[in-house]
Amino acid sequence: MLFSSVIFLWIFLPVVLVGNFILSRMKFQSGERRIRAKNGFLLTASLVFYAWGGIYYLFIMLFSIGINFIGGRAIGMPGREAGAKKRILLLTISLNLGMLFYFKYFNMLLTAVEALLQSEKGAGSVLHAMLGMERTGATGIADVVLPIGISFFTFQAMSYVLDVYRGKTPVQESLPAFALYVALFPQLIAGPIVQYNDVAEQLGNRRETLGLFSSGQKRFCYGLAKKVLIANTLAEVADQVWALETGKLGASVAWLGMVSYTLQIYYDFSGYSDMAIGIGRMFGFRFKENFRYPYTSLSVREFWRRWHISLSAWFREYVYIPLGGSRDGTLRTCRNLFIVFLLTGIWHGANFTFWSWGLYYAVFMIVERLFLGRWLDKNRIRPLNWMYTMFVVMVGWVYFRSDNIWVANAFVGQLFRFGAGEYSVLSFLSMKVILAFGAAILCGGFLQRGAGKLWERMKGYLVPAAADYCLQLVLFMLSIMLIVSGTYNPFIYFQF
Repeated sequence: MLFSSVIFLWIFLPVVLVGNFILSRMKFQSGERRIRAKNGFLLTASLVFYAWGGIYYLFIMLFSIGINFIGGRAIGMPGREAGAKKRILLLTISLNLGMLFYFKYFNMLLTAVEALLQSEKGAGSVLHAMLGMERTGATGIADVVLPIGISFFTFQAMSYVLDVYRGKTPVQESLPAFALYVALFPQLIAGPIVQYNDVAEQLGNRRETLGLFSSGQKRFCYGLAKKVLIANTLAEVADQVWALETGKLGASVAWLGMVSYTLQIYYDFSGYSDMAIGIGRMFGFRFKENFRYPYTSLSVREFWRRWHISLSAWFREYVYIPLGGSRDGTLRTCRNLFIVFLLTGIWHGANFTFWSWGLYYAVFMIVERLFLGRWLDKNRIRPLNWMYTMFVVMVGWVYFRSDNIWVANAFVGQLFRFGAGEYSVLSFLSMKVILAFGAAILCGGFLQRGAGKLWERMKGYLVPAAADYCLQLVLFMLSIMLIVSGTYNPFIYFQF
C-alpha cells in the first residue's frame, strides 16, 4: 500500500488515526494498559498494511520477528555464558542473512549458474551474460519474488539482537512491543531504518501532543508533495530516456535523463522518509532524520553524511566501527571503507550495477580520505567542490538506475558524445516538467539551509504560520488531484 495512494490517504490513515485518538482518550486502569492497547492497535494496523501487498509476505516478516525476538531473549537470559551468547548471535544473524540472501540474491545466483552452463560459448560470452544479468532459463527454476521492504525490516530487527548482545539495550520482554518495533507501518517498507535504542522508550511510554501532531502533519504534506508533484513528474522523463536505445541518445538527452533521475530519486526517497517521519509524529513516535539536503554537499564524504542517514548510521555502528573504524591507521581505514561501501551496494540489490555503484563510492571515499579531502577543505572556490560532488553523484546514479553494467557504461559514454543524437531534448519537456524541474532546484536545500534560522524566528508569528498552513493545504490538494487522476506513481525503494 503506497502512502501516495487513494486507499491509504482516504481510508487506512484516517481510520488508524481516529482509532489511536479514541484509545488515547479512553479510560484505562493505568498508563501501562493504555500503551499496551495502543501498541496492539498499531501492530494490527501495521500487519494489515503489510499484508495488503500479499499475505505471503506477511508470514516472512512474522518469521523475521520471531527469530529475532527469540534470539534476543536467549542472548539476554541471566547467567548465559559469553560463548553461548556468541553462538546464539551467530545463529540469529545467519538466519537473517540467509533469509535475505534467498529472497534478494537467489535470482542473481541463478543468472550466474545459467551463464556458466553456456561455457561452451567462451569465457567472454559467459562474463557478458553474467554482468548483463541475462537469464537463459537453462536451470528451469522460476524467479523468487522479492518481499517488499525486506532489507529494511531485516536490518532493523538485527540491530536489536546486536545491541542486546553488546549490552547496549535491555531485552524486550513483550513480543507485541517488539513486533510493533519491526512492523510499525510508517517506516516498515522504506525506512528510515530505526535502531531499537532510538525507540525503545517510546514503545513503552509515549504521548501525542497537538504540537507534535501538527509538525507531523506538516512533514507529511510536504513529503507527499515532493513525491507526487516532483518525483513522479521527473520519473516520467527519466523512464522515457532509459527506455530509448542508449547508443542513439546523444549528450543532451543523456544529461537530461541523468539529471531527471538524480532529482527523482532524491524527491522520491526523501519524500517517503518525510511522510514516514510525519506519520510517526502523529502517533507519538520521533524518528531520526534520513536526509539533510544531500545535494548541497561539497564532498562525497559530506554527501554520505546527508544521504540515507539511517543506512549509513547502521553500517557505521555495526560494521565500520567493529572493524576498527579509523583507529588503526590509514591502510586499515581504507580497507574498512571499501568493505562498508561494497556492502552498501550489495544491500541495495542483486545486480552488478548496485555492486559497482558501491565500489565506485568506495574509491572516492578512499581518495578523499587519502588526499583529495584536504584539498577540498582548503579550496575557497566552493562551487568547484559542489560541481565535483554532484558530477560524481550523478554518474553514480546512472549505474544505480541502469538494468546492467553494459547499459550503464554506454549511457555514461553518451554524456560525452560529440554531435547530435537521434532524439531532441525538447520532445521530453512540457510546462509540467519545467515546473517540476524548477521546484526541484528551489527545494534542493541551498535556499532552505540559508533561510532556516530566519524561519525559526518567524514561524511563531501569525502571518508566516497561516501562510505555512495554506501552503500545506494547497500542496495536499494538488497531490490528491494528481493521485485521483491516475498519474504515474512508481516508488523506487520498494525493490529494496
